[in-house]
Amino acid sequence: MSVKEKFIKTIEDGYKTKGDSITLGAGMLGDETIKGLHVKLPLKTINRHGLIAGATGTGKTKTLQVFAENLSEKGIPVMLMDVKGDLSGLAMPSPGHPKIDERHEKIGLPFTPKGFPIEILTISEQDGTRMRATVSEFGPVLLSRILDLTETQSGIISILFKYSDDHKLPLLDLKDLKKLLQFATQEGRDEIEAEYGRISTASTGSILRKIVELEQQGGDLFFGERSFEVRDLQRVDDDGRGIISVLRLTDIQDKPKLFSTFMLQLLAEIYDTFPEQGDSGRPELVIFIDEAHLIFKEASKALLSQIESIVKLIRSKGVGIYFVTQNPKDIPEDVLAQLGLKIQHALRAFTAKDRKAIKLAAQNYPDSEFYDTATVLTELGIGEALVSGLNEKGIPTPLVKTMLRAPMSRMDVLTSQELKQVISKSKIYKKYNEEIDRESAYEILGEKIEKIHEVEEKEAKQKQAKKNRRTTSRRSSTRMNPIVKVVTSATFIRGVLGILKRVLK
Repeated sequence: MSVKEKFIKTIEDGYKTKGDSITLGAGMLGDETIKGLHVKLPLKTINRHGLIAGATGTGKTKTLQVFAENLSEKGIPVMLMDVKGDLSGLAMPSPGHPKIDERHEKIGLPFTPKGFPIEILTISEQDGTRMRATVSEFGPVLLSRILDLTETQSGIISILFKYSDDHKLPLLDLKDLKKLLQFATQEGRDEIEAEYGRISTASTGSILRKIVELEQQGGDLFFGERSFEVRDLQRVDDDGRGIISVLRLTDIQDKPKLFSTFMLQLLAEIYDTFPEQGDSGRPELVIFIDEAHLIFKEASKALLSQIESIVKLIRSKGVGIYFVTQNPKDIPEDVLAQLGLKIQHALRAFTAKDRKAIKLAAQNYPDSEFYDTATVLTELGIGEALVSGLNEKGIPTPLVKTMLRAPMSRMDVLTSQELKQVISKSKIYKKYNEEIDRESAYEILGEKIEKIHEVEEKEAKQKQAKKNRRTTSRRSSTRMNPIVKVVTSATFIRGVLGILKRVLK
């Protein structure tokens, strides 16, 4: 058996599927694309998470686009974190190109341009269906980890949440939380400490500074009502295609705190809301996180631990998470170890440090008798990648150099007019973009503080009035009444005259 024949048999056996699957492209041996040797991913293992990595300009975003299109066609909803702003083109069909036709001829797949159903989402000031969450929904533990609080500070947050629950104070946005902190350290300090324990002013000051930091990164827009229901990420269109929710994040690349806050809350909400799936044979939702290093940038150990736990557990809910980044080293090892599918585009070796990083990256993939992985990583062309996934039994598939199929949708952004048209067709835009500002902790505590001040002012006035009366009384007692003064003088004179009379006698 020749090397080529052995290669074909290895890949055919390794990527054979009995159930439903999606096709990424065709296997390559050296520079030759083996037509019809399709690299397929079984839907059954898509929820085992994955990684799409590679240097800038090697085709990561297009691979993400291809993946999302194929999932949508299978009726599986998708959510994309669009940090660079180049995924909205999914809504429009590809204009086509001779190079695309040439590529698909080599792969042995037809090319059919088409657009896909998308929902434009936002957590910032950009246009789109707004995603929000309330402070109460985060809870004290998650909020403390996001703010990277100490044990003492976390305890204070727990006390404040307990106080708000006991006194029916809705914590909806950051101004509610800031008002509660103010109340706990000033007007309501005695009340709260008497019932829940001592609160350190220094600690509350530190908490407030961290809240302000989050607020400055856009947290004031994210926290509030109406809360986004994660079930709305699971919708399909009238043709049964999964809706691709594109979250526009082009204006938060320099706001890692907000990005990690949003992602952690979203994953926690999905985990709490979605039912256990068992062995359903297909994912309920697939999430692609572009520029994934932003989640882990400046993340505390506690926050990383929370992310690792959720990634590990959420697949039982039928949810797959795919991290898209430049190098596998951008992902913490404990998270990387849980990723069943790896699609590795080219890495560039410009320096000794780069070459060392490539050798380390190569170690993340199975050994292959057909490739020198570290060498191939530097030689991959645009739209080519090393692929290793899991078969239907959960066994790692052979490493295969793959020529990836081209996206069926436009590989470019929507125009502003096209974007408006897509948003106008949304069935949930009005639901989440309605302005809601119901009475919450800010207003309730504001009124309570005002009443406390009124009572204090009234008591101060009463105290002053009482003090004034005592002062007046003392002054009155030191001044003799004129009538009494006359009587007293007359008595004194009569007494003196009586003495004189007795002496003279």
